[in-house]
Amino acid sequence: MDALAMIMLTIPIFYPVATALGFHPIWFGVAIVLVTEMGVITPPVGVNVYVVHGIAKDIPLETIFKGVAPFVLALLACVAILLVFPQIVLFLPGLMM
Repeated sequence: MDALAMIMLTIPIFYPVATALGFHPIWFGVAIVLVTEMGVITPPVGVNVYVVHGIAKDIPLETIFKGVAPFVLALLACVAILLVFPQIVLFLPGLMM
């Protein structure tokens, strides 16, 4: 499933729940985008990985998935940091108000 389709299907369900639980809407949007990015590069779906495999047919799919692993770890670290320090996401929007 494409990232836009995932976002369009999940936001109407989880946004009211997140705001009712007290999460900031901007923080929730950033978190959803990061998790969706993880979803399009991880197996078994890994849509972006299959696109790369379609372009570079001589590289095995397993090698491409192994090459994506550092990016998945970086996204996991980023989500963990944003969970612990949500002020990072809200810093720039806070300057605008």
